[in-house]
Amino acid sequence: MALIAMKDVTIAFEGVVAVDRVSFEIDPGDYLVIVGENGSGKSTLMRAMLGLVRPRSGKISYGDGLVKNRIGYLPQQTAAQRDFPASVEEVVLSGCVNRMGRRFFYNRADRRKAEANMALLDISALRRKSYRNLSGGQQQRALLARALCATDALLLLDEPVTGLDPVAAKEFYDVIRDLNQRHGVAVVMVSHDLSGAMRDAGKVLQMDRGMDFFGSVPDFEARLAERAVERRG
Repeated sequence: MALIAMKDVTIAFEGVVAVDRVSFEIDPGDYLVIVGENGSGKSTLMRAMLGLVRPRSGKISYGDGLVKNRIGYLPQQTAAQRDFPASVEEVVLSGCVNRMGRRFFYNRADRRKAEANMALLDISALRRKSYRNLSGGQQQRALLARALCATDALLLLDEPVTGLDPVAAKEFYDVIRDLNQRHGVAVVMVSHDLSGAMRDAGKVLQMDRGMDFFGSVPDFEARLAERAVERRG
């Protein structure tokens, strides 16, 4: 059963259509990359999956036990967020907030989950460090550990390697591949970095408000090659 199924989803803001009649499914263990030009609806579509944007028409449904507040989300960082004055452990623990219900304080299970995810992302030694003093790659690992505190099933990543140097970007992609292939976490990634993002992905969705393409990575690469030949001709 699909984790998320989108059926003819249209999203509009003040009468302007941002996403137009999009239909696809995310299955357990999928690795989907969403690509497209700026303004093509990529981030809006991701926010709709999180329940932060309501479709004008169509339906978004959740299955296999998934609920909206149990999706791990790594948004694009702002400059202010990069300068957030908290410890790494505090940042990671904050990913447990949605599972706390009416509790006001973290319990032992929350702290064990945060510890396990810091170990998984190899940042346990940084737990007492200030988040603002970390490198870009270390900050992304901390935010990824935070997102994993919210989910065991699905991660949504919005331009996760923006601002990272090539070495840190490769390390980040390696971590995502490991989470997907060894731990079975489904991944949906919005990215402009085609070569890096598609290296380990299984599917590609190309957005142009509507769905310009949805299919396997090899089929998408063949399509790009055909278009390149057409342009040269």
